[in-house]
Amino acid sequence: MPDRYISRLRLSAFRNYTSAALDLDPRHVVLVGENGAGKTNLIEAISLLSPGRGLRRAAFETLALSGSDGIWAVAATIETPFGPADIGTGATGDAGGRRVRINGANARSVEEMSDYLRILWLTPAMDGLFSGPASDRRRFLDRLVTTLIPGHSAAVNDFDKAMRQRNRLLDEGGDPAWLSAIEAQMAEIASAVHFARTDSLGHLQAVMTANVADTGFPEALFDLSPLFEDFAPETSSALEAGLIARWRDARALDRAAGRTTLGPHRVDLAVTHGGKAMPAGLCSTGEQKALLIGLVLIHARLVQQMTGITPILLLDEIAAHLDPRRRAALFDALERLETQCWMTGTDPVLFDELGARAQRFSVSEGHVAPLGG
Repeated sequence: MPDRYISRLRLSAFRNYTSAALDLDPRHVVLVGENGAGKTNLIEAISLLSPGRGLRRAAFETLALSGSDGIWAVAATIETPFGPADIGTGATGDAGGRRVRINGANARSVEEMSDYLRILWLTPAMDGLFSGPASDRRRFLDRLVTTLIPGHSAAVNDFDKAMRQRNRLLDEGGDPAWLSAIEAQMAEIASAVHFARTDSLGHLQAVMTANVADTGFPEALFDLSPLFEDFAPETSSALEAGLIARWRDARALDRAAGRTTLGPHRVDLAVTHGGKAMPAGLCSTGEQKALLIGLVLIHARLVQQMTGITPILLLDEIAAHLDPRRRAALFDALERLETQCWMTGTDPVLFDELGARAQRFSVSEGHVAPLGG
């Protein structure tokens, strides 16, 4: 039985929900309904109870119910070993803004939600992760790191903002002193981002090697492409100095390219199917799906080990393309993980093997009703 889980979820003017209310026990949650009924909207709402923009990465001003005043809200009660915690987030009324409230008080930052719960998700949009662009894999990696280090997402955003400022100054022929100041700021942030990524991947690989057999899914091997081809800095100060020097030397090149050509925004995450010694992008669609599921299951275990909080999992249309053996392996792995998992699907039969381990809800046109079981 999970030691923390969502016991109550409330939505107001969110996506296609005028309102929604679910009262829950610790078991897994299965949401069944036709495509477009609002299943993914529901788990997207939960994903917003974590740093970042949620599983669709949507702008906050686009989340409100069509025809409403633009003010949406998501609230949940989280049962924890230390008692229940009420967490809510919603639009501020300002363009692009949102606020977070915890136990009735305004939170100082969105990262405070991570003191009470951690959240991981898989969606059908991620099925092409291993064969798609490097930017998707970086984003996926940063999401995993943020589940371990809540401030990581903000650091990545801060680097991107500083880099855009540098690019603009280069284009405008800005003052070299200003460029040096911005590059120093970028280097400090880039160092934090880089070492958060590499440290997290190192821990993830160790837990993967030790525990992958328990998941029933294949082992994934990870490799992050280096920032520099000619040396590997081992300290933050060495990395910062290297970045500052290379950005200074590359100003003419970057001005001509219209972008910053070196930095943590250019690295790629390589994933290999351990059992086949084959790059994940060359594996079959089914093998890629299995690798991705196994990776998330192992990362959930890592988060539990490092933070003491087992993340809640949001698995959108997870069972549709799994054969019966893989479905059984997934459900058994979720039980061993001892967390609350939210799963969506169009066919309730796909979740029959969960039996009494799940509570089921029907979703139809923005309305949710218990199915029983």
